[in-house]
Amino acid sequence: MRPQADSGSSPDAAADPGAANLLATETAPQIIGALNGDPALAVSAIQPENEAGGVAMGEVTEQASDEVGNDVGNEAGNDDPPRGVLAEWAITILLLLFLTTTLVQAYVIPTGSMEDTLLIGDHLLVDKLAYAPTGPVSKYLLPYRDVKRGDIIVFRYPGDIKMTYVKRAMGIPGDRIRVINKEVYLNGSKLNEPYTVHKSDYISAYRDNFPGEPDFTVDPRALEMLQNHTVNGEVVVPANSIFAMGDNRDNSSDSRYWGFVPRENIIGKPLVIYWSYDAPTDDLQNPSIGFSHIRDVIFNFIPKTRWRRTFMLVHPYEIK
Repeated sequence: MRPQADSGSSPDAAADPGAANLLATETAPQIIGALNGDPALAVSAIQPENEAGGVAMGEVTEQASDEVGNDVGNEAGNDDPPRGVLAEWAITILLLLFLTTTLVQAYVIPTGSMEDTLLIGDHLLVDKLAYAPTGPVSKYLLPYRDVKRGDIIVFRYPGDIKMTYVKRAMGIPGDRIRVINKEVYLNGSKLNEPYTVHKSDYISAYRDNFPGEPDFTVDPRALEMLQNHTVNGEVVVPANSIFAMGDNRDNSSDSRYWGFVPRENIIGKPLVIYWSYDAPTDDLQNPSIGFSHIRDVIFNFIPKTRWRRTFMLVHPYEIK
């Protein structure tokens, strides 16, 4: 089952089959506890090294007895692989799983809400440590930092945490957000946004002049935001929250429609596009790898791979 990321498409474009979203996976906390001085977690994080290197006294004795046992087994005609080899493979697999679920993880973009920054079919590696909670020790050793305006963030969708979205952070706690005729105003100043695209000239009363009275049904979280966090025609971002929007403003389901992103829902930030393949949304949203997609990749890998995007770094854009 492939991790996908739901970028989120707007209700205005709900009928568009190309408008979809971005999904994600879970992490393991052992290394954070080890760095923060938690003895129990530290033991669980360090123990595999002792097993791999055999540095503990008890392990040296056990290794010697295992070697004797293996010699006896070989003399008796036992062709099973030595236990030490199996242990090394097991530890290697565990370390790989730890690295791919705790430090970085791969995602695929199946929709167009972040176009043209991220395209349908972009395969990303996401840094899952960047926004992790800091501790008294780990904050000096690991590259932790808080979310900044203009960061591209991957997060669990507030309406269903099983889904993962990718958007751009537009407002941090205390910021005032307003949209007038598709133009975003931050703390009273109009933003210069070279990364955005508008693929429709139509002006939506709510989407393009926000906040306002919704002309369709919106998520209850959006109603709560409009009722309790609107001051003088501007949405004020509360503590421990982020206001997020897609770069494809006319086709993005974002904070305008379902409210703020809770800080604890944020997973990380995209680092690099390691592969970009021109595949249809339906294939990328399929929870399993369908036969048609496999056949498409086999026969069209070279012509449909976007080679210019391969290993392209994903950069934030500083918003002031």
